[in-house]
Amino acid sequence: MTFGGKIALFVGGTLFGSAGFRLLSSRDARKVYTHVTAVALRCRDEVMHSGETVQESCSDILADARQINEKREAEAETQYIEDDVKEA
Repeated sequence: MTFGGKIALFVGGTLFGSAGFRLLSSRDARKVYTHVTAVALRCRDEVMHSGETVQESCSDILADARQINEKREAEAETQYIEDDVKEA
């Protein structure tokens, strides 16, 4: 590519970049950015809500599991005491 071609590409890129910058900073573009940001915030809130729901469910499952284990331990202890009484 010749020196003149390189300069033409540079000038064209600069003009295109300037036009792009103006387009991106326009009022319409700002509205689009605002709406996209609002959608992103709604998505974040939904993910956080879903995460909280899963965490609550896990807490409930853990509490139920502990209760089951406590009941089994109590039954095993009762059975152990009954076996000792029968042997004596």
